[in-house]
Amino acid sequence: MTRLTLLAATTAATALLSTQAHAGGYYLQEQSAKGAGRAYSGEVADQGVSSLWWNPAAIARSGREAYVGMHAVFVDATVRNEGSTITYPNGLTIPIPGEPRAFNPIQDGVAPNFAVATPIGDRFALGLSVAAPFNFTTEYRNTSWARYDALTSRLTTADIQLTGAMKVTEWLDLGAGVSAQYADAKLQTAYPNLSPLLPDGVSQLSGDGWDFGWSLGAQAYFGPVTVGASYRSKIEHDLDGNVLVGGLVGPLAPVNREVGGSAAFTTPWIATLGARWQATDKLALNAQVQRIGWGEFESIDVKFAGGGENLFQGYEDVTSGGVGLDYAVNDKLTLRAGVQYDPTPTPDEARTARVPDGDRWLYGVGATADVMSGLKVDAAFAYIDFANSDVHHDTVFYEGTPAATTTRLRGEVEGAGYVLSLGLRKTF
Repeated sequence: MTRLTLLAATTAATALLSTQAHAGGYYLQEQSAKGAGRAYSGEVADQGVSSLWWNPAAIARSGREAYVGMHAVFVDATVRNEGSTITYPNGLTIPIPGEPRAFNPIQDGVAPNFAVATPIGDRFALGLSVAAPFNFTTEYRNTSWARYDALTSRLTTADIQLTGAMKVTEWLDLGAGVSAQYADAKLQTAYPNLSPLLPDGVSQLSGDGWDFGWSLGAQAYFGPVTVGASYRSKIEHDLDGNVLVGGLVGPLAPVNREVGGSAAFTTPWIATLGARWQATDKLALNAQVQRIGWGEFESIDVKFAGGGENLFQGYEDVTSGGVGLDYAVNDKLTLRAGVQYDPTPTPDEARTARVPDGDRWLYGVGATADVMSGLKVDAAFAYIDFANSDVHHDTVFYEGTPAATTTRLRGEVEGAGYVLSLGLRKTF
């Protein structure tokens, strides 16, 4: 493999897995319609299958129960060029041509989840859950100013968890889970030819694979107060796939080929602590904090026949937190509300157009209706306010060769998100 081909492949791998980080740097926490209504402020200390993602101990005394939920996610965002340039091998530096604004590059989508649990005797329970914790798609037009950073990015994951829980004492429950997580991803990026008069080439990377993780949790009951804590492990992914590069001409023509390879990266661990206080017969107050170990996404190890490279990412651990309430209007209707702060792990000095993150405030409202014996309907609406952030990302294409070409992306991102959640919970 030529050095040019290896560099093209590793650059594409970096961008692909950065997309993974975006979905999880803000991993999709939409795993419960009930939780969405209070901005995910009390799930680690609540009971029932809809809290399984946050705490495997949640099913220890919930009985036989099933949950299915759907979350429609809408993002209204603009990514605007603020003086991006490209420098060709002959030293010519010009503004990157193309559309100066990209409207709504983050695609709308639907995140499903499912869980079921059953007691085993008087003290044990067994559960199975399916979640989509890292799902994300971004698309830029091939005439966008951001095309050398991103065209199409798609990530789909499915996390299947088998859970066991135990009622240890009257005041303490423990739980543990084992997860199999499937990841499938595809990326396209424009590659510059050696003259602004030539059309761009394109690089595409796709890969998939199964890997495994685990979780532990506990819930303790002190009269009207429940305290919950859990830990979800990191998952070390190893995606096998292919890199396809085409459309490059002249001295870059040897880069046009298809090669196989792998890219290894690690998703973050998540530590959660929270409490739920039944203040009155009708009112429950919730608080929850999460420490998310995005520092695990420090680098990507890319391997190909005849070569490889370690690619630094520099993500940072973050702490998010939320507060919320549940208010039982009567036996048939419960209302909820909450607010959450969720900072971005992406470094300010190297944020890409592919990962246009900013700090977020999430505001949620919701309700549960007991529609018939044993069947409850959860509904929620969440508004996500993204802080404006800057794109600041330099890329050297064909580095270490006479064809070295440098892009310097400078831009601004602004936007907001909207989430509609609907869930059904059935006891048997």
